[in-house]
Amino acid sequence: MKVLRLAFTVSFLCVFFSCNEKNEGLKFQVTNALDLERTYETVELSRSFLSVESLEGLGIKDLETNEVLTSQLVDNDGDGVHDVLLFQPAIKANATKTFEIVNTTESDSADVVCYSRFVPERTDDYAWENNRVAFRIFGPDAQYRFENKLKEGTLSSGVDAWLKKVEYSIINKWYKKYTEKTGTYHEDDGEGLDNFHVGRSRGVGGLAYKKDSTYYISKNFTKHKAITTGPIRTSFWVEYDLWGPEGNLIKESRVISLDYGSNLSKFEVTLEGVDTISAGLTLHEKDGVVTSHKNETWLNYWQPHAEAELGTAIVASPEYYLGSEKYETEEKDLSNGFMHLKVLNGKVIYYSGFTWSKSNQFKNQYAWEQYLSAFAKKLRTPLKMELVK
Repeated sequence: MKVLRLAFTVSFLCVFFSCNEKNEGLKFQVTNALDLERTYETVELSRSFLSVESLEGLGIKDLETNEVLTSQLVDNDGDGVHDVLLFQPAIKANATKTFEIVNTTESDSADVVCYSRFVPERTDDYAWENNRVAFRIFGPDAQYRFENKLKEGTLSSGVDAWLKKVEYSIINKWYKKYTEKTGTYHEDDGEGLDNFHVGRSRGVGGLAYKKDSTYYISKNFTKHKAITTGPIRTSFWVEYDLWGPEGNLIKESRVISLDYGSNLSKFEVTLEGVDTISAGLTLHEKDGVVTSHKNETWLNYWQPHAEAELGTAIVASPEYYLGSEKYETEEKDLSNGFMHLKVLNGKVIYYSGFTWSKSNQFKNQYAWEQYLSAFAKKLRTPLKMELVK
């Protein structure tokens, strides 16, 4: 899977290609106010921040290393005009680094690691991944098949986890096993597998609405739209039919994104009809440990999983965080750890994802929870950007 590389190199032939001299040499600083090194954290440069009419042909140079960094242009609203230029700076603790906008040309092709797509060949999944983790959710055909007792039916608005061991893209490869009947992604052939059960549970970050003592959940997504794939980010939009308790119906759509180097997907949810919502983690056999850290606003479930260990987690910033709850019931798949969230101006934002011990990404539960702690701190204190006058 190849695309034109968005890691640009400055062209020494620039004078022959009508470079935008107005933007050449524009500098900005990124400040890290935390006592933590910041890596694999995406910075978004907008046209308004840079005061430019277009982001086309622009790249970012690290003035300390003189390296032109990997970047990605994204059209978030689908109007044909790129809205943001993404890159991931490496900034030491309590440090400020200066970058320069440069005119660029496209270089060689490169793998798209942050990838997502609609999957009609297996009913209608929507799957997404980066170099560390992979996920999927289920669409209306899977719901129709379930309700009509047909093969390949799935009724779930939970989020499925695909446990990958490798950094390269596996979505198309694993689905090819399914379509060509050459194997199954439910067995590990060295790259990982899908042995994570979702059912009616919330999986890894699915939503529910609590009214009195009852949790209500939606059915499968009904509409979808791709936004971007690339070396830094993949994102897409999905919408759900009205759901919720009688007399309190909820309208919901989501933009889901996943950035390079992150174990956590971002869920930016637009909601009407409620002022609170809950994101959940399935407790499976209820044989794991739920941990949370109120001051750092994260929730984790660490569990034994098929002769290995699995950690699933939710992180939110303080303005959305309302608390957490371990909800257990004898009903199949309905025991979940929940993070309760406040809906602000019709939106709620949270992050959810996982680690699998066989991926060797984290040494143990403690190392994983240290990652969650650092992630939460970065949410509370984002990198600060400022143009250099």
